[in-house]
Amino acid sequence: MSLKHLATALAAASAVFIVYVGLSYLFAPQATAADFGLPTWPQHDGAGFLAVKGVRDIATGLVILALLLTGQRRALGWAMAAITFVPAGDMVIVLAEGGPTSHAYGVHGATALAVALTAVLLLRERPTPAVRTAAEPAQA
Repeated sequence: MSLKHLATALAAASAVFIVYVGLSYLFAPQATAADFGLPTWPQHDGAGFLAVKGVRDIATGLVILALLLTGQRRALGWAMAAITFVPAGDMVIVLAEGGPTSHAYGVHGATALAVALTAVLLLRERPTPAVRTAAEPAQA
């Protein structure tokens, strides 16, 4: 498997995974929130914040998919680099709120590393030269 194929697979998996997480927050918010790693979550009137998280996660996945499907690999690399902030921030929040360190590092930290690795792979790619047809003159 080439590095380009690996980067594509990682980006696609990231998109599918975060859309799944977002949908989980919309359809089973309390059950999904329990696996995040924080000791408490909004209840009753505050539960709408879980839906907000779900919508944001889905949007993140859709941005990744849009850039991937349109072949905007350099922009996808920069987007993935920026998105790395989300799981890294989640890790810091879980640690600051007294959540389990194994969860903070094992879930959020590992996710941040995977997203950062994907960004690096995408940004290291060299653009492929455009293929000319026989009917197109060479540029001087």
